[in-house]
Amino acid sequence: MKPELLAGLLYRATALLTRLPWPWLRRLGDALAWLWRRVDARESRVARRNLQLVYPEMLPSQRDELHARILRSTARQALETLRFWTRPHADNLSRLVERNGEALYDAALASGKGVIVAAPHFGNWELLNQWLSSRGPVAIVYAPPQSRVGDAFLLRVRSADNIRQVRAEGPAVRQLWKVLKEGGAVGILPDQQPKLGDGEFAPFFGVQALTMTLVSRLAERTGATVLFAWCEHTGVDLEFALHVEPAPEGIADSDPVVATAALNGMVERIARRDPAQYQWTYKRYSLRPPGSGELNPYKEADPT
Repeated sequence: MKPELLAGLLYRATALLTRLPWPWLRRLGDALAWLWRRVDARESRVARRNLQLVYPEMLPSQRDELHARILRSTARQALETLRFWTRPHADNLSRLVERNGEALYDAALASGKGVIVAAPHFGNWELLNQWLSSRGPVAIVYAPPQSRVGDAFLLRVRSADNIRQVRAEGPAVRQLWKVLKEGGAVGILPDQQPKLGDGEFAPFFGVQALTMTLVSRLAERTGATVLFAWCEHTGVDLEFALHVEPAPEGIADSDPVVATAALNGMVERIARRDPAQYQWTYKRYSLRPPGSGELNPYKEADPT
C-alpha cells in the first residue's frame, strides 16, 4: 500500500481518537507519563539525564518532581497536537486566550524585509504553526521522519493554504533564502542539534551544546527580522498564550560564537519560564566538543 494511503488511514484513526472529550485524553496522557516512569522508558531516561546536566544544584527529590511534571506535560502535549492536527485551525486558534506581540509580527511581515521566526520546543509549537499561517504564507523547516508513512502523515496534518513545508536537507537553505529575499516568513525550530560541522558549540543551561548557525546565517545574509515566538500553556486546559518577542542583540552577528550564544540564551530564557513545558526528552547534548574528551552523556541513560 502506498505511504499516502497508509497515512490517510492513520489520519482517520487519529481523528477518531481525538473525538474523545479532552478530560479523557488528558487522563490518557497522564497514564502514558506514568507508564514511561514505571518502565523507565527512553523518554524518562533522557529527561532524567538532561535534568542532571542542567540542574546539578537541585536536590534529587526536586529533580524527581520536575521529571514527573515534564513527562506529564510531554504526554499531554502529544495528544494536544493530535487534536490540533485533526480540527479546523479556526477552532484551534480560539484557544489562544492571550496574544502578545501579534502586532510586532504583522509589522515585521509588512516591512517586506522577510521574517525569521525562531520557535523553541516550548509549549505547543504546532499551534504556533497554525497561528503563523493565519497571518500569511510561511515556510516551515522540518526534519522528515525515516518512515515514508510518517513523512506523508506530517505533510497531510500540517497542510494548509499558507503553509509550505521545507525538508531540512541540502536545498533547504536556498529555498529559505529565496522566501526571505521575497519578503516572506520562515519558521525554524532553533534548538535542534545539527550535524557536526553544521553548527557551533555554545552554552545552553551552562552546558556546551552544538547549536545551529542557520538562523544567524540567514539573518546576516538577507537582512530579515528575527523574532522568537511560542504558544505557552496558561495553566487552564487547552488554553494558551501567544508570545512574540524581538531576538536578542547579536543574533545576526557574523561571529558564529556570538550568534549561537545569543540564540541559546533566548531559548534558555523561554524554557526557564516553565521548565516542565520544554522538550527535555530530546538528546540535546549527545555530540560533544571535539578534543574535549567528553563522552556522550546519554550512553548510560539510553544504551540503545
